[in-house]
Amino acid sequence: MGAPQIRYEARTGIARLTIDQPAKFNAMAYDMWLSLPELVARADADPAVRIIELTGEGPKAFCAGADISQFGEKRNDPESVRAYEAAVRAGMQSLVDARKPSVAVIRGVCFGGGLALALCADLRLCDGAARFRIPAARLGLGYTYTNIEALSHKIGVVAAADLLLSARIVDAKDAERMGLVNKCWPENFDVEAGKYLSDMATNAPLTMAALKRAFAELAKPRAERNKPAVDALVQACFDSEDYREGQAAFAEKRTPDFKGK
Repeated sequence: MGAPQIRYEARTGIARLTIDQPAKFNAMAYDMWLSLPELVARADADPAVRIIELTGEGPKAFCAGADISQFGEKRNDPESVRAYEAAVRAGMQSLVDARKPSVAVIRGVCFGGGLALALCADLRLCDGAARFRIPAARLGLGYTYTNIEALSHKIGVVAAADLLLSARIVDAKDAERMGLVNKCWPENFDVEAGKYLSDMATNAPLTMAALKRAFAELAKPRAERNKPAVDALVQACFDSEDYREGQAAFAEKRTPDFKGK
């Protein structure tokens, strides 16, 4: 069995980041948190990559959260606690800040920090066996205002209250109903999720970058939003070769061949 890692694979417009520690339900080790920003940046810098996919190794888990077996070593004094928490924040923020859209592809367990990580992606897809939980109230942990605000922005205050106050396990159907996931396919998940990602990867990269930035700005307090930055990205779409290609493809009734230029 290899060391815990996040594997990177890029093909057909999709960079797949696979959380690989199946013996512990793909719990995130400290080094995995540290590696995530670099891997996201690698995908962002690759012009052939259109979509960042985040998933877990095997069918049993997306991610069960942080690898608590490391806490005695990695969180044993105030300085190491701060370093660990900084690594977690940087890993999660890298998905939020990525210029390219990210999609969490979820099978099985998605608990605690694993769910928080999935919520940093722009979209979430799950199979019928997916299970979701934030167990803070069962563990006596404080859940920060910032985390509650981010969760409420994603799924609404009422759904966030249900998830946090009950600390219950939410099944795939309920997760789709409450907005934790965008799409759930109980059958043929790999085929359906693969088609969703492949179709998405054929969309215009500049348009998706502008959309991604707009959604990121909307997540900020109104006074901190940078609307001119979004407007500039939108204008870049209209000035691009891809815009002309999209018009030509529509007129010719063919699939556009976007280059991100």
